[in-house]
Amino acid sequence: LAVVSVNISDIPEDVRNEITVANLGSSDDLIVGEQVVAIGNALGYGQSVTSGYVSALNKQVNSEDVNGTFIQTDAAINPGNSGGALLNMNGEVVGINSSKIASSSVEGMGFAIPISRAEPILEELMSKETREKVEDESQAAYLGITCLDVSSNTEEMYNMPVGVFVRDVEEGGPADQAGIQSGDIIQQFDGTTVQTYDNLTNQLSYYRAGEQVEVVVARAEGGQYQEQTLTVTLGAKSDAQSSSQSGQ
Repeated sequence: LAVVSVNISDIPEDVRNEITVANLGSSDDLIVGEQVVAIGNALGYGQSVTSGYVSALNKQVNSEDVNGTFIQTDAAINPGNSGGALLNMNGEVVGINSSKIASSSVEGMGFAIPISRAEPILEELMSKETREKVEDESQAAYLGITCLDVSSNTEEMYNMPVGVFVRDVEEGGPADQAGIQSGDIIQQFDGTTVQTYDNLTNQLSYYRAGEQVEVVVARAEGGQYQEQTLTVTLGAKSDAQSSSQSGQ
């Protein structure tokens, strides 16, 4: 799911006239046996609509691809339905179609994320500032660290949290001044989860030098990782490159 910012003026009038705002309902008020409709793009063939009934609520599902609590329905959910709306009979969105059980012995078992779980995330995303990538190299930001991904094997073997492991911190750099230390594991950057080095560098590309951001790190203390929130004033990437060249 994503929240996309669009200028109304960029949408042709004939398209605007066809757009209807979807009203959010309450997944907490659903009852087993209630009729629902799933809308999506099944198999990529274009808009699809299927109907069925809620067969279970708060259904815990654990598999290789899915882990969570869902609305269970017999409305057909197929590849291409994911991200589409699950509607009640008032036309209100009560869920986000998510997955199905695919097996020769199972038919008509689909799952949707309850809208009560998705709504707080949507609200949070809508409150974020819309950003564009910083193309001006003189304004590009940097942290001043070298780091490694925490692989699933490392996570399991050493009981380390998922994130980006800080191997080295540039002395006097933005991370160093903020208190980030070698051995820390970066888990969030400005409120967004960080799982890999690519995640971190991609997020950083939307920020300018001089901006202040909160970075959540996990730090080993007494054999246990404890979360800390640090405020980093981002440095200029061009300054870092100049410093590196001078050092060489």
